[in-house]
Order: sequence, then structure tokens, then C-alpha cells
Amino acid sequence: MSTKSGVYPVYENQFQVGATKETLNNIADMESFSVKLDNGIEEWNPLDQEGWVRRLMTSKSVTISISGKRNFGDTGNDYIASKALKNGRDVEGCLQWTFPDGSKLVFEDAVINITNWGAGKSTEVIPLEFDMASNGKPTYIEATVQPAGQLENQEN
Repeated sequence: MSTKSGVYPVYENQFQVGATKETLNNIADMESFSVKLDNGIEEWNPLDQEGWVRRLMTSKSVTISISGKRNFGDTGNDYIASKALKNGRDVEGCLQWTFPDGSKLVFEDAVINITNWGAGKSTEVIPLEFDMASNGKPTYIEATVQPAGQLENQEN
């Protein structure tokens, strides 16, 4: 049995969005993304360490910034754009990051922050850019392991 391994182009990462994990849809026309991990680290200076600092990572958060083009009529793209003028719990949703090997990271109740909702030059395609900020611990789902022969058959 084997799973997909090796290196991959960035476009093999895909993102799905929806109100819940049961209603996820791909987001059309997204071009790039970046990921920022923010880690909370507590520091203290115990006497027995003779001036050396002790540290413990006590919290984490993830922000995924995704940018692309506004595609009217695409379910995922429309879902993200619909958050632009909302506040509070109305900007929460589910985002799933599907990795090239098939594993997934699911962010339920994520905060969707629209950062560009159509601004640009007159000759450019309308952009759609947003940050997804984690809101609690995400769920990691391992890729499904397939028999070695099944992988080759899918590629042909």
C-alpha cells in the first residue's frame, strides 16, 4: 500500500468553503495563498536557571491568506464574497485545506476577513482576497491509503 509522495506544485493545494463541513465547495479562480502561524509562548525566569529564560508554547493560531479573482456564480467564490459586509458570528464559516497527498485540515467556525472586494485598475480582472483566521483547534484528517496499483490506474 502507498500514498502519494514527493514534491508537488503549489496548485495541488486546494481550498473548500461553506457554512459547515457538510456544505463545502471549491473556490474558483484563486491564484495564491500564504500561511501564518502565530504561537503564544510564555516566558519566565526561574532562579535555578541562573538568568536563563525558560519557555513553553501555550497557544497556536493559523491565518491563511488567499487571493484570486472574483467569479460571480461560483458557489465557493460567492460564499466568500458574501461575507464582505457582515460582522460578528455572520463572518464565520468552514474552510478545508486539501493537501496534494489527500490529507485535509478543517477549520470549523473560522473567521473570514475580506481584504479586497473588487478594487483595482480599470483593465484588471476584479480581485477577491481574504484571510481565514482559525477560531479554535482545527481537525487534521489523514490521507486515505490506497493499494499501490490503484494509484497508477488513477493517473492513466
